[in-house]
Amino acid sequence: MIDLLLCAKKSARILERLSNEERSAVLISMADEIESQCAFICEANAKDMSAAENLPLAMRKRLELNEAKVRSMADSIRDIAKIPCSVGQVIKSWKNKAGLEIAQVSVPLGVIGVIYESRPNVTSDVSALCFKSGNVCVLKGGKEAFASNVAIHKALHKALQKHNLPKECVSMLNDTSKEGILEFVKMDKYVDLLIPRGGEGLIEFVKHNATIPIIKHDKGVCHTYIHKNANLDIALRIALNAKISYPAACNACECILLDWVLVESFLPTLLTKLREADVRVMFENGVWLKKWGIANEGLADFSKEWGDKIVNLKVVSGLEDALEHIAKYGSSHSECIITQDEEVAQTFMREVDAACVYVNASTRFSDGGEFGFGAEVGISTSKLHARGPMGIESLLSYKYCIQGNGQVR
Repeated sequence: MIDLLLCAKKSARILERLSNEERSAVLISMADEIESQCAFICEANAKDMSAAENLPLAMRKRLELNEAKVRSMADSIRDIAKIPCSVGQVIKSWKNKAGLEIAQVSVPLGVIGVIYESRPNVTSDVSALCFKSGNVCVLKGGKEAFASNVAIHKALHKALQKHNLPKECVSMLNDTSKEGILEFVKMDKYVDLLIPRGGEGLIEFVKHNATIPIIKHDKGVCHTYIHKNANLDIALRIALNAKISYPAACNACECILLDWVLVESFLPTLLTKLREADVRVMFENGVWLKKWGIANEGLADFSKEWGDKIVNLKVVSGLEDALEHIAKYGSSHSECIITQDEEVAQTFMREVDAACVYVNASTRFSDGGEFGFGAEVGISTSKLHARGPMGIESLLSYKYCIQGNGQVR
């Protein structure tokens, strides 16, 4: 591992010297290689899927690849190639009282480690974003996606070889054991930033054991709050989309909060539509079940990320009650309010502590591609230094370049 990380660190210096145009050209080659090796990648994924029969459905959904998904991976790389990158650009400059010319200049972070589960598309997305921003990545995927990740990694290496670049610009650790992770997360001498993406167990393990600075891609306990002044047609459309369009996604709605005054007029319609889509609705207690003759499908667990066609539903007394609930149970990922009251909307946006806060739009838009970043390294629920979908700009730092003419202090 140390030999690989040493080579990765050396490769970071080579990568930083490339121009934006040179990096983009390599990315186009990466996309072409991914596409040309689609059959090989899908064949490798089939092996992973065959071995993953006992995994939860949500994890299998994330793991599965097909021709369309592989094409989408290649298209994401091409989108990233088109995005301008500000590596080496002056952010701001000024002259101090001693006459020194000070410039704040953007620079890559260096070597970025990413530990992730299930999703093999993370391999290509992270590699492309790191490469475009002048960073070397060291990837550590889960054992359930090992064959898929290796196949994608080989395609990326072919592109690097075509451009006479070291293969360590995109590195991968093949040891998928827990012991391997424990060793990796303590390599702060070689790795500048660590990004864990996966389930709550992985995040907690990395958080408590890493000596490398980390940015968490934590669980997504996302809420959709339907305010009393909501447009109910919009509310229904957003609530259904946020839960049903991709239940396994971290930006899917896990809890619907409904204002008390809408129970009689809107709750029956909402429940009918959710159940037509095979969504189990979990209530906090039996009050509404008895009053409206609602079948008991289980009690809500407000801290849980279901990742499935299950949603918690809670009736709240109003905005303050909703804000308190989100403050208690939210995971700082994505939160939504549906309302036509502008003052309430602004209060919600101001007071909710989350990476992404929506008014009258589905939380499913919390995604690097949807934000125009091409893809994402992760969706940060941390506050330092990046938050929300992490694109190219989130993978940059800066340094101060100072020019003088013999000044001493």
